[in-house]
Order: sequence, then structure tokens, then C-alpha cells
Amino acid sequence: MIYLQLFWAFFQIGLLSFGGGYAALPLISQQVISTYHWISQNTFTDLITISQMTPGPIAVNSSTFVGQYVAHLPGALIATLGCILPSCVIVSILAYLYVKYKNLEVMKTILAYLRPAVVSMIAISGISILISSFFKESIIGISYLRYHAMIVFVICLILLRKYKLNPILVMILAGISEVLIQML
Repeated sequence: MIYLQLFWAFFQIGLLSFGGGYAALPLISQQVISTYHWISQNTFTDLITISQMTPGPIAVNSSTFVGQYVAHLPGALIATLGCILPSCVIVSILAYLYVKYKNLEVMKTILAYLRPAVVSMIAISGISILISSFFKESIIGISYLRYHAMIVFVICLILLRKYKLNPILVMILAGISEVLIQML
């Protein structure tokens, strides 16, 4: 039964994840935290971090992580298959239709109106991750602030935006900073 649930949960995510990985985060969160209670919000934040540090799309990495977490290797394989199957079918169909009808005005209009919806989904995911990163137990309040996380965020933002440092190097530096803080 767990395998069917994993497949179905990630099939839905794969089917409805328009806009890429960050846009899929609310769908993933809803399925794995709210619907099935497979992981906690803190584990979800760790999952996103791990998904960013490993090659591949966030949704696929997340499905593999959750599948492994819930039902070991078979769960990882089934959840990953559920996640990628809809995309393979949909992309194949859309590629054919796009090549055939790419110059139609209705196609351009549909794509233009999908963009703002995708951006809003990405923003919601970013805000959720920001809250769980900056506040202990995701409770917003001064006494729950994680000051070190906020400082690391600002430094990483500056290194990425102003100095255009390699994101992998920035992630390594952020991880090292946390290890050093924990050792003090």
C-alpha cells in the first residue's frame, strides 16, 4: 500500500508541477507533510537543501529522498518513477504540439498567462523555506529567530549577487560556517 501511495503522490506532483522545481515545492509539501505525514517541515527544509546540493531537478530528487525515507530503495524507485512518468508523456506530447503550432497567437497568450502563476508558486515556496530557516520550529517571533541563519543568508546573497561567486562554493562555505559555529 505504501508503494502505491508513494507512486500516486509523486505522480500527482509530476503531473501538476508546471514551472519547474521551485513551483513544485508547495505541491511536494502538501503531499509529503500535510496529506501523508511522511516527513516534518524541518525534514522538508533539509530535503530541499539536499535537493539543491545534488544534481537533478528538485521534484525528482525530492521524490527519491522521500521514497528512500519512507520505504527504502524500492520506495525511492517507485516515487521517482511516479514523479517522472507524467513529465515524459506530457513533454513528448507538448513538444510535438509546440513544433506544429508554435506560431499561433493563442499558444503565445497561454504561455504568457502561465508565467505569473508560476512566479507566485515559487514565491510561496521561498517564503515557506525562509520562515523555516530563520525561525526555530517555524514559529515567527523574536525569541525564535536564528540569527546565524540570517547572517549566513545575507552573506550568501551578497556573494552570489554582487560577487557572482559559484553557488556550489557558496553552499560549501555556508556549510563550513555552520560546522564552525557548532564547534564553538
